[in-house]
Amino acid sequence: MKEKVFFVKMADNEDDQSVCAKLEKAINENDFFSFIKPKDMVAFKTHFGEQSTTGYVRPLYFKMMGDIVKKKNGIPFLTETSTLYRGKRTNAVEHIEFAYEHGFIPQNTGLPIIMADGLMGDQEIEVKIAGKLYPTVKIASLIVKSQALILVSHFTGHLITGFGAALKNMGMGCSSRRGKLIQHSTARPSIVRKKCTACEECIKWCPQDAVAMIDGKAEIDKSKCIGCGECLAVCRFDAVNYNWSATYVDLQRKVVEHAMGVYKNKENKSIYVNFLNRVSKDCDCMGRTEKILPDIGVLISFDPVAVDAASLDLVEEKAGKHFSKLTYDIPYKEQIDYARELGFGSAEYEIIELD
Repeated sequence: MKEKVFFVKMADNEDDQSVCAKLEKAINENDFFSFIKPKDMVAFKTHFGEQSTTGYVRPLYFKMMGDIVKKKNGIPFLTETSTLYRGKRTNAVEHIEFAYEHGFIPQNTGLPIIMADGLMGDQEIEVKIAGKLYPTVKIASLIVKSQALILVSHFTGHLITGFGAALKNMGMGCSSRRGKLIQHSTARPSIVRKKCTACEECIKWCPQDAVAMIDGKAEIDKSKCIGCGECLAVCRFDAVNYNWSATYVDLQRKVVEHAMGVYKNKENKSIYVNFLNRVSKDCDCMGRTEKILPDIGVLISFDPVAVDAASLDLVEEKAGKHFSKLTYDIPYKEQIDYARELGFGSAEYEIIELD
């Protein structure tokens, strides 16, 4: 049986106020939040963007959706997890301050921000799954403890997972710090010395102090490296090299198994909302956020695999080419294919366009 994926269409560059009104109408008329019961703690998991990015889902959408939850006597809150890499999102205090800078203040959203993995990213619950790689996964504690989950994702390209949407927002974004480390443990970058300009940006941003200057060039200590890819993200001179064949498939499969852990105790108590606007080549963690195709709309489903499969197909239809031709030439459908292999969710869907 095909999973239903609901589609709220938007015009290219349509203003957020107009799209928000359409989405509010769709949620109310279809009672998409009917799974929320009185006194349910409802986690709105999203991404607050990075310092120079603009693609993240805007605060006004959370004000609208939060108000709908409150009318059902639910108790909504915004949540996120700490990053592995250095910056303003590596601990709860600075992460929340950064979210405020991007407008996610309670006056704009009507919601408090409560970090799902605690002050330093180490508050976790081990969840049993029927995975092929892991029997258990480490998920941020408040994701598991909350009674309901509304996962709001911005669809983008990604240099390792091919694309980022609901599954990545769940698998990587809802994991504890240890969960993220486990997922990144395969990738091991190296420095192309002839391209290194000794700018030291990789040293500045490495979360493990694994990069040092040796004879005037950066060098990575493989014994310290966790494979997070931050050096690749910040290098402007293509001096960081990855053995992609040994990393992308493995990482994508780990992401999917961690997403299973998130979904396990939220089946029938969660909904997945993908925004297909301001789609960029790189994810919202990175500085390069140029739009690569016209805006499409918002997709909504109770199945995270179905909503990602539909999102990817709509993006390719709009672009008229495979997504790898717009972003990175890697097997970008591994997330969907591996979820199908595990029997997690459904990659078979039908799109229902809403007026």
